[in-house]
Amino acid sequence: MKNPYRWLIYGLGMTVLALGITLNTKAGLGVSPIVSVSYSVSKIFSLNFGDMTFLLYVLFVVVQLFLRNKTERVATLLQIVVSLIFSRLLNLFDVLIPYICTDHSLGINLLVLAAAIFLTGLGIAMTVNMRLVPNPGDGIVQAIAEKIGRSQGFTKNIFDVGCVCTTVAVGLCCVREIVGIGIGTLVAMIGVGRSVALVNHFFKENMQAAAGITV
Repeated sequence: MKNPYRWLIYGLGMTVLALGITLNTKAGLGVSPIVSVSYSVSKIFSLNFGDMTFLLYVLFVVVQLFLRNKTERVATLLQIVVSLIFSRLLNLFDVLIPYICTDHSLGINLLVLAAAIFLTGLGIAMTVNMRLVPNPGDGIVQAIAEKIGRSQGFTKNIFDVGCVCTTVAVGLCCVREIVGIGIGTLVAMIGVGRSVALVNHFFKENMQAAAGITV
C-alpha cells in the first residue's frame, strides 16, 4: 500500500490546482490556456464551467487511448475519475468565492491573477510529484511528447498555443468576439511553469520524502 501521505499530498494538490484555476477565471484578465476552450464554451452557451471542463478532459483521455500502449489504458482511464473530482472542485470553488472582477480595480485583479498562477503551479507540482494518476491536461501533453519524441516543455507550449487558437476560433465563429483570452492567458502560459519550477526547487525533495518516494 502506498504511503498515505502520498495520497494526502496528491489530494491537496488537486484542490489547490482547482482553486488556482478558479481564481484565474475570477480575475477577468484571461484564463489559463488549458481550460480556455471549456471556459469560452461555458460563457458563450451559458453552460456550467466545471461540466465543460470535465467533458474537455474526457476528450483528452480519449485521445490518450489512441496515443498510449494498450498496457497503459487502464491507468489512462483512471484520469476520468480524476477529471470528475476535479470538475466538482471547480464548481465548489466557483460558488464559495463570490469574487466579481468588475467590482475591483485592475491592481486588485492583477494580485488575484498572481495568486491564481502561483496556486496553479503549486497544485501541478504537488500532484505530478506524487507520481499517481496525472491530471488529463498534463497526461495528454506527456502522451503527445512521447509520441512525437519531443520534450514535455516544448510540447506543452505548442499544446497551449493550440488551445488558445481553438478558443479564439470558437469565440469568433459563435459570437464574433474573443472570449476568455487576455493578458492573463499569456502571463499564465509563462508564469505557471515558473511557479512549478520555484515550488520544486524549494520543496520537491521534502515533499517526495514525506510521501515515501525515492528518486
